[in-house]
Amino acid sequence: QVQLVESGGGLVQAGGSLRLSCAASGGTFSSYFMGWFRQAPGKEREFVAGISWGGGSTVYKDSVKGRFTISRDNAKNTVYLQMNSLKPEDTAVYYCAARHNTATAYTYWGQGTQVTVSS
Repeated sequence: QVQLVESGGGLVQAGGSLRLSCAASGGTFSSYFMGWFRQAPGKEREFVAGISWGGGSTVYKDSVKGRFTISRDNAKNTVYLQMNSLKPEDTAVYYCAARHNTATAYTYWGQGTQVTVSS
Protein backbone atom coordinates (compact mmCIF):
# COMPACT_ATOMS: atom_id res chain seq x y z
CA GLN A 1 0.00 0.00 0.00
CA VAL A 2 1.40 3.36 -1.04
CA GLN A 3 0.57 6.54 0.82
CA LEU A 4 0.94 9.90 -0.91
CA VAL A 5 0.97 13.29 0.80
CA GLU A 6 1.00 16.51 -1.20
CA SER A 7 2.19 19.90 0.01
CA GLY A 8 3.11 23.28 -1.38
CA GLY A 9 -0.22 24.60 -2.53
CA GLY A 10 -1.41 28.10 -1.77
CA LEU A 11 -2.57 31.44 -3.09
CA VAL A 12 -0.45 33.18 -5.72
CA GLN A 13 -0.94 36.04 -8.14
CA ALA A 14 -1.08 35.43 -11.87
CA GLY A 15 2.41 35.13 -13.26
CA GLY A 16 3.75 33.73 -10.03
CA SER A 17 5.20 30.34 -9.19
CA LEU A 18 4.57 27.46 -6.83
CA ARG A 19 6.31 24.17 -6.24
CA LEU A 20 4.22 21.20 -5.23
CA SER A 21 5.73 18.19 -3.51
CA CYS A 22 4.37 14.70 -3.07
CA ALA A 23 5.99 12.43 -0.51
CA ALA A 24 5.43 8.70 -0.94
CA SER A 25 5.69 5.92 1.60
CA GLY A 26 4.81 2.26 1.90
CA GLY A 27 6.11 1.02 -1.42
CA THR A 28 9.10 0.86 -3.74
CA PHE A 29 8.87 4.38 -5.09
CA SER A 30 11.11 3.74 -8.06
CA SER A 31 8.66 1.09 -9.31
CA TYR A 32 5.94 3.65 -9.90
CA PHE A 33 5.10 6.01 -12.70
CA MET A 34 4.03 9.20 -10.95
CA GLY A 35 1.49 11.74 -12.09
CA TRP A 36 -0.08 15.04 -11.15
CA PHE A 37 -3.76 15.65 -11.77
CA ARG A 38 -6.01 18.58 -10.97
CA GLN A 39 -9.70 19.24 -10.49
CA ALA A 40 -11.26 22.66 -10.72
CA PRO A 41 -14.70 23.42 -9.23
CA GLY A 42 -17.45 21.98 -11.38
CA LYS A 43 -15.01 20.21 -13.68
CA GLU A 44 -13.71 16.69 -14.02
CA ARG A 45 -10.29 15.73 -12.78
CA GLU A 46 -7.68 16.05 -15.52
CA PHE A 47 -4.17 14.85 -16.11
CA VAL A 48 -1.47 17.51 -15.79
CA ALA A 49 1.92 15.78 -15.94
CA GLY A 50 3.57 12.40 -15.55
CA ILE A 51 7.07 11.05 -15.07
CA SER A 52 8.55 7.60 -15.55
CA TRP A 53 10.14 5.60 -12.75
CA GLY A 54 13.65 6.81 -13.56
CA GLY A 55 12.66 10.33 -14.50
CA GLY A 56 13.84 9.95 -18.06
CA SER A 57 10.44 10.31 -19.63
CA THR A 58 7.88 13.00 -18.95
CA VAL A 59 4.53 13.94 -20.43
CA TYR A 60 2.42 17.08 -20.03
CA LYS A 61 -1.02 18.43 -20.69
CA ASP A 62 -0.70 20.79 -23.64
CA SER A 63 -1.83 23.86 -21.73
CA VAL A 64 0.97 23.55 -19.15
CA LYS A 65 3.84 22.71 -21.48
CA GLY A 66 6.66 25.18 -21.06
CA ARG A 67 5.27 26.42 -17.74
CA PHE A 68 5.18 23.32 -15.53
CA THR A 69 7.99 20.87 -14.85
CA ILE A 70 7.59 17.49 -13.20
CA SER A 71 10.58 15.86 -11.53
CA ARG A 72 11.31 13.19 -8.97
CA ASP A 73 13.93 12.28 -6.40
CA ASN A 74 13.82 8.53 -5.84
CA ALA A 75 16.25 8.80 -2.93
CA LYS A 76 13.71 11.00 -1.15
CA ASN A 77 10.60 9.17 -2.43
CA THR A 78 9.28 12.50 -3.63
CA VAL A 79 7.84 13.87 -6.85
CA TYR A 80 7.62 17.58 -7.58
CA LEU A 81 5.64 19.87 -9.81
CA GLN A 82 7.25 23.23 -10.46
CA MET A 83 4.61 25.62 -11.74
CA ASN A 84 5.68 28.91 -13.31
CA SER A 85 3.76 31.66 -15.10
CA LEU A 86 0.61 30.60 -13.30
CA LYS A 87 -2.74 31.63 -14.71
CA PRO A 88 -6.15 31.93 -13.03
CA GLU A 89 -7.28 28.90 -15.04
CA ASP A 90 -4.67 26.82 -13.21
CA THR A 91 -6.73 27.20 -10.05
CA ALA A 92 -7.68 23.72 -8.83
CA VAL A 93 -7.04 21.05 -6.27
CA TYR A 94 -3.88 19.25 -7.36
CA TYR A 95 -3.50 15.54 -6.72
CA CYS A 96 -0.48 13.29 -6.82
CA ALA A 97 -1.00 9.74 -8.08
CA ALA A 98 1.05 6.57 -8.48
CA ARG A 99 0.81 3.86 -11.11
CA HIS A 100 2.86 0.71 -10.77
CA ASN A 101 5.03 -0.03 -13.77
CA THR A 102 3.00 -3.20 -14.43
CA ALA A 103 -0.38 -1.47 -14.14
CA THR A 104 -2.46 0.46 -16.64
CA ALA A 105 -4.22 2.76 -14.21
CA TYR A 106 -3.28 5.01 -11.34
CA THR A 107 -3.95 3.11 -8.16
CA TYR A 108 -2.88 5.39 -5.34
CA TRP A 109 -3.92 8.98 -4.79
CA GLY A 110 -3.04 11.73 -2.37
CA GLN A 111 -5.55 13.91 -0.57
CA GLY A 112 -4.87 16.94 -2.76
CA THR A 113 -3.54 20.43 -2.24
CA GLN A 114 -5.34 23.63 -3.22
CA VAL A 115 -3.74 26.00 -5.71
CA THR A 116 -5.46 29.34 -6.20
CA VAL A 117 -4.22 31.85 -8.76
CA SER A 118 -5.63 35.35 -8.49
CA SER A 119 -5.90 37.70 -11.44
